[in-house]
Amino acid sequence: MSAHRPRRIPRVILVNGLLALVVWSIWSVFFGPRYADLLGEHWPVALTMAFGSLVGGGTSEGGGAIAFPVLTKLLAVPADTARTFSFAIQSIGMTAASLSILLCRIPIERRVLGWGAVPGVAGVLVSTTLIAPLIPLPVVRVLFTMLLVSLAVALILQLRSRTYRRHLEIPVWGARERMLVAAVGLAGGLLSGVAGVGENTVMFVLLVLLFRVSEKITTPTTVVLMTIVSIAAFLSHVFLVQDFEGVVVEYWIVAAPVVALGAPLGAYLCTLMSPTTVRGVLIVLIAAELVSTVVFVPFTPVLALVSAASLAVLCTWFAVLLRSERYARSGGSESVFVTEVERADRALSSPPVASPPRLRTRGSAEQLRPQADRQRIPHERDDVDDRVRDHQG
Repeated sequence: MSAHRPRRIPRVILVNGLLALVVWSIWSVFFGPRYADLLGEHWPVALTMAFGSLVGGGTSEGGGAIAFPVLTKLLAVPADTARTFSFAIQSIGMTAASLSILLCRIPIERRVLGWGAVPGVAGVLVSTTLIAPLIPLPVVRVLFTMLLVSLAVALILQLRSRTYRRHLEIPVWGARERMLVAAVGLAGGLLSGVAGVGENTVMFVLLVLLFRVSEKITTPTTVVLMTIVSIAAFLSHVFLVQDFEGVVVEYWIVAAPVVALGAPLGAYLCTLMSPTTVRGVLIVLIAAELVSTVVFVPFTPVLALVSAASLAVLCTWFAVLLRSERYARSGGSESVFVTEVERADRALSSPPVASPPRLRTRGSAEQLRPQADRQRIPHERDDVDDRVRDHQG
């Protein structure tokens, strides 16, 4: 009787632990005992980012989606300070999550990074240095909320339309698609410079609602994209705007070791959750953000008008994307897209199914294969071809 082989530690756990260890080592060298003093003073920020980093690494919102409302509404931090902190902390947490995604070979749509990152960086630099200083702080808080609410509306609309296929990549890639990705990347960068998030949200909507790319591919793609934009925005605040100072630096020192572990862990947890669960978590978080904005932000008639107009524009755009059928059935895989973990879960929860009888008729693979088999994903088609060749041999 053979001994049981010890279970191997998953690669993603090893990578995440190594990334966190690197950050913790750097922090211990540069800050040492000062870190303990700052943690005792600003522990609510560290606690906030323990949860925010999971959201930032595992969803299309970004860690700033948790940090910004908590800092501005519960801790009474000015909106511009909270925005700067959001970029600073995302430059650590989302970088760790992106490295985890790349090192663990989690699938992403690399063409989106190639065509969306540069316009996104250009947009956030222009917005951070020229546009954001002109926007009143109450408008920043409300714009942030309306951006997230529009994302929730898009997710609900997508839940109500379950008949289209979800692809593993953008099914058609030509000049039109490149320009769309670049334009949305630029718009997302402009939004991010004002609200602290935006690049990941609008690109998520474009990929999911228009291009019908699976959330399992879209989410890690937007995490990597927002990482690039956040680093550019953070550097602009350090060297151009020069407002990364004082309490923002202290918040950053306290929270960075926390997000270095939480963000990669969030990226890993996202791969274990079904798309419906991911969407449900996002919708609940956004609902809480909307309620807190209504309760804590004093609305003037002008502010209410700005909120309604921005929400109407975003929701209209999302509805137009969802109604488009251009990419709904353009090649790609079937609408049922599952990871290996989901396949295992199905196998455990479903009764065994008897294997189909072996083929008894000679002929070509295309003649013997039923129509349904021709539409299966590639590795299933190869399996059918192998069975046919075995029979003919």
